[in-house]
Amino acid sequence: MDLNEAHNADGGRRSAIVTGASRGIGRAVAVQLAADGYDIAFCYRERGEAALETERLVREHGAACYHAPCDVADGPAVEAFVKAAEAELGPTVVLVNSAGIVRDSPLVLMPPAAWNLVIDTNLNGTFNFCRPVVFGMMKRREGVVVNISSVAGVYGNAAQTNYAASKAGVHGLSKSLAKEVARSGIRVNVVAPGFIETDMTAVLSEKLRAEALKIVPMRRFGTAQQVADLVSFLVSERGGYITGQVIQVDGGITL
Repeated sequence: MDLNEAHNADGGRRSAIVTGASRGIGRAVAVQLAADGYDIAFCYRERGEAALETERLVREHGAACYHAPCDVADGPAVEAFVKAAEAELGPTVVLVNSAGIVRDSPLVLMPPAAWNLVIDTNLNGTFNFCRPVVFGMMKRREGVVVNISSVAGVYGNAAQTNYAASKAGVHGLSKSLAKEVARSGIRVNVVAPGFIETDMTAVLSEKLRAEALKIVPMRRFGTAQQVADLVSFLVSERGGYITGQVIQVDGGITL
């Protein structure tokens, strides 16, 4: 049996950690992986009520669920979360880093605090989770990591120098890590969404939404489920020969 499948040889479920899963793409990924047969641990920085809804959806698929607030930018807090999650659900075989924030502004007007917060959350947060989880994966010689990025990290975006830099950093981190751990049976990939129907896009004005749609060849936004479906593929044996890749889910925006 492939080591990356969702069930152990004895029929028991295996466990996945998904960061930033109280809503949006993170929630869709957590619920999809639960449907695929994984027990789910997830964290969030706030929105405790939303986290309870994610838990409900996860448990509907018969999955065990552990969740707790955790600031991904806080290294010691991340290590404590991983330790507690694995004590509850067992060793992590899948890690999906989905937590992320935006603080948009033209660079010359950007407060240093806005730069640092986005880098700390989006890039350092990915490092903070990869470090302890991948260490365990290497000891067991199995595991899959999927880091959720953005097409902004591929082609840049005006007024998003902090966000684009953080996501481009995730790409470099992921490609380098993939080379480091491939011989240990671990795969690392990146999913880079474009405009996806989430809370982030819901706040766009009709004018900004129309402008955004003009640059998407498919003339529509994607869904969080479409991103989750790709993650599901990548962590399964169907994607078992794919590592070190940045795969865009963007309706052709970068063509």
